[in-house]
Amino acid sequence: MLLEITIKNFAIIEEISLNFENGMTVLTGETGAGKSIIIDAMNLMLGARASSEVVRHSAPKAEIQGFFSIEQNPALVSLLEDNGIPVEDELIIRREIFQNGRSVSRINGQMVNLTILKAVGNFLVDIHGQHDQEELMRPALHISMLDAFGDKDFFQAKKEYQEYFDRYRELRKAVLEKQKNEKEHKARIEMLAFQIAEIEAASLKTGEDLALMKERDKLLNHKQIADTLTNAYVMLDNEDFSSLSNVRSAMNDLQSLEEYDSDYKELSNNLSEAYYVLEDVTKQLGDLVDNLDFDAGRLQEIEYRLDTINAITRKYGGTVDDVLDYLENSSKEYNLLTGNSSSSDAMEQELKQLEKDLLASAETLQRERHQIANALESEIKTELCDLYMDKADFKVVFTKGKFNRDGNEQVEFYISTNPGEGFKPLVKVASGGELSRLMLAIKSAFARKEDKTSIVFDEVDTGVSGRVAQAIAQKIHKIGSYGQVLAISHLPQVIAIADYQFFISKESDNETTVSRVRLLTPEERVEEIAKMLAGDNLTDAALSQARALLKVDEPV
Repeated sequence: MLLEITIKNFAIIEEISLNFENGMTVLTGETGAGKSIIIDAMNLMLGARASSEVVRHSAPKAEIQGFFSIEQNPALVSLLEDNGIPVEDELIIRREIFQNGRSVSRINGQMVNLTILKAVGNFLVDIHGQHDQEELMRPALHISMLDAFGDKDFFQAKKEYQEYFDRYRELRKAVLEKQKNEKEHKARIEMLAFQIAEIEAASLKTGEDLALMKERDKLLNHKQIADTLTNAYVMLDNEDFSSLSNVRSAMNDLQSLEEYDSDYKELSNNLSEAYYVLEDVTKQLGDLVDNLDFDAGRLQEIEYRLDTINAITRKYGGTVDDVLDYLENSSKEYNLLTGNSSSSDAMEQELKQLEKDLLASAETLQRERHQIANALESEIKTELCDLYMDKADFKVVFTKGKFNRDGNEQVEFYISTNPGEGFKPLVKVASGGELSRLMLAIKSAFARKEDKTSIVFDEVDTGVSGRVAQAIAQKIHKIGSYGQVLAISHLPQVIAIADYQFFISKESDNETTVSRVRLLTPEERVEEIAKMLAGDNLTDAALSQARALLKVDEPV
């Protein structure tokens, strides 16, 4: 459970410290006050990647520290011990992000990298926001979401399958390489090594020869190019005789006749288009003539480089691209020919046995996965009923697929929102509000199985109201009964049902903006919820409604 978090010099937060308890806590405040920034800080504390942009202006570094009480989770204890981190009933995570982007992370005083920090964080807090609803709309992620609902037997079956799969894939690749390697002669490998080294020494680039020859031709014909461009420019526009000026005069004359005949107008339009094209060409010619320059040193460099390229292309191909293709193919062949020297027969026998083991393991994994799918379907249906989706039905659909590290089945979530409509893929039928409730139903089902004692909900109630909002509030509060829930919300129903409420505000002057936070008293909660219901102009009706939501008595 997260007992306390302290945040210093993070975005618009100068310094705040929040103490949390069991149950449900909400963070409220106006948009932009810093509620989501607190969640961002939690994410960084738990291993998300950081940048110098999070450091408050003029501060040398940002600091985030979390104080947790932890259960004696065997997997977490093992992870801490394996990385030399002292194991106690309490755990302190501290992360510092500096102005140069570098960060330092410590767990119980022991410096750790992001991989370890994230692994430990996965046991402590589950942060759920809008992106989780986006994951629901991506069928490729459904299998990992389903697997997260598994028990120890399932995870053991999946681990064994993945070990077989990895060994089979590696050995099959080695067998195929070995079978080809044994047909080749040692001289071939030596020749390829020499050719590869010779080509790589030339440092060729794609299309380099063609580009250089084109540039050389321009330099060799510099005088002709310069004379021709200059002459073309002079013919179009000069002081003595300007073709462009004559065309412009003709264009102006024809424009004066447009109103008398449609044919005249068409001629005028055509001549106008021609004039503007000529005008643009004249400008481009002028720019080219002004920038013409002959570089004798560059011509010498090109000739030297082309000599090197020609020596290589004569041996290995007609162009640089041909040589590079030859290099790529030769490198692939060389890598295959220099494979390991194990006996092909022994490797093939081992591969056949691994294939049998892999198939048997895949069947076990499939059986276990179908069992947890049945359990998840039942759990989700129950949760949906609590969220006023009692007519909805949830189903996990399996289809055969290619073998990969997750097995040989594809998984997709289907839903039926109304009786008689049948099941359809979730991505095709669910609305935004339904997605919010479905995701909440999944989280609620998982909360009873996961070892995490802290769950954070970042505005998961967006887009709902009325009795649905009340149902979501009750569901989040129920999840909090299994441990600890922190929620950012704008809904009075969700806020009122919480056990504790922090209010985040933003204060600004001409130079700085700072976030402040405070734990609201019962009466302050009444006023804050009343403002949500009626705005800043508090009315007796709004105050009474707020007290009704909070279930507190009217003042005498």
